Amino acid sequence: MSDDLPPDATGPRFYGRRHGRRLRAGRARLLETLLPALSVGIPAAGGDLDLPPLFPRPMAGYALEIGFGAGEHLAWQARANPDIGFLGCEPFVNGITTLLAEVETHGLDNIRIFPDDARLILPALPTAGMGRCFILFPDPWPKRRHRDRRIVNPSVLDEIARILADGGALRLASDHPVMVDGMLMHGRAHPAFVWEAERAADWRQRPADWPPTRYEAKALHGRPVFLTFRRIVRQQG
Repeated sequence: MSDDLPPDATGPRFYGRRHGRRLRAGRARLLETLLPALSVGIPAAGGDLDLPPLFPRPMAGYALEIGFGAGEHLAWQARANPDIGFLGCEPFVNGITTLLAEVETHGLDNIRIFPDDARLILPALPTAGMGRCFILFPDPWPKRRHRDRRIVNPSVLDEIARILADGGALRLASDHPVMVDGMLMHGRAHPAFVWEAERAADWRQRPADWPPTRYEAKALHGRPVFLTFRRIVRQQG
């Protein structure tokens, strides 16, 4: 889109990896040919990003995944929900190319990609524009001195609360106790969210529409916890 700015280094500092192993020729090709067609930029003039024009056909709703890793969960959700437009944010190039391969193989036209830190584009997303948001197995940054690097924090939750529609779902997952504690602490303390769990099975058992991924399995060091927070209805006036 001509009125978009490409992702840049302004804004929050990013601490993760952007590149891994050297890409195979086919994956490198996808970066050159497919990513430009799916890439979403930040509006140059400010204001909200207009979601409907990003997709080639009308969508019934929209969802966001922050840090999609290798994109397996995002691709699964896109196949299972063809009428939902998905925006995935991920700065790791190798993970982006894996998702691009899924898009090409399955002909997924309801995925768009912001190839950078999600915190850069969150302010540009429209208020109440998303039905669901996923943050699954983010880097836990377990050391106390690194806690400001954790993606689930009050400022990010403020933005997610703004962009989620009333009744929208925020899904969080981690296997690391430090991250789980932080997710619960910040999520339960935020006035815009209510934790849906009523019994242990609600957070110990994986929901049916929450597929396991190879990326997740590789990262696991403990028992995973699955948390769903619901966006409360906004007060009118």
